[in-house]
Amino acid sequence: MFDYDDTMNQQIPALPWLASGEDFPPVSSAWDADSPAAGLLAAGGDLSVASLCRAYSHGIFPWYSRDQPILWWSPEPRMVLDVAQFRLHPSFRKSLKKFIQLPACEVRIDTTFDAVIQACASSQRKGQAGTWIVPAMVDAYQNLHRSGFAHSVETWVEGELVGGLYCVALGQAVFGESMFSRRSGASKIALAALVGFCRQHGIAQIDCQQNTAHLARLGAAEVPRQQFLQTVAQSLTRRAPQWKFDRDCWQRLSPGKPSSV
Repeated sequence: MFDYDDTMNQQIPALPWLASGEDFPPVSSAWDADSPAAGLLAAGGDLSVASLCRAYSHGIFPWYSRDQPILWWSPEPRMVLDVAQFRLHPSFRKSLKKFIQLPACEVRIDTTFDAVIQACASSQRKGQAGTWIVPAMVDAYQNLHRSGFAHSVETWVEGELVGGLYCVALGQAVFGESMFSRRSGASKIALAALVGFCRQHGIAQIDCQQNTAHLARLGAAEVPRQQFLQTVAQSLTRRAPQWKFDRDCWQRLSPGKPSSV
């Protein structure tokens, strides 16, 4: 499938095929920007907790469709949200302030991870016919959650789950995965909560993997892969926070203004 591209009339780099549990090749060998799949590193392997933790600790993540083998990626450059650069645009700031002040609105962490990932998997995406969160991926990240390495940040209104996101976390390295909304702005509220949580615990960045205009508007930017990996390596050595949301996290979005943004 990856041997030759007739439209480019050039040989495509060989793609390593991994046996179950096999180590990943160095990320420097990932396909470059001139290839038909920039950032593609390897195929095969497995989605065990050990394999996923090993992958993320080296800046590698799985991403594939229903009819494909497991594909592993390490893009260059890498889209990252420096939590100090998170942007609260005026309209969203107003909506978030209202959300925080209403007793019926709250953010929770890890109370219903399975529901969050299932909602992300079933959400319709503009320009996408299907989802990359295939059943095997759902099972894998549920196992990762049960092992303490994946978390959900959830937006609740009047006892109803209306939006959220899930992420992978190793030490203080946080890797964003997917979001969903059932009400306008609900996923953005969950992201703002995650940013506040990260600021509260001294976590510097959230990996966003791929560049999108939506993430860029919120303050995410591309950085060289090596810079990203250096921050990940440092974060892995730091003690993981307790994944629990409290209202002090909101203050971190606008220091000096308790319970406000």
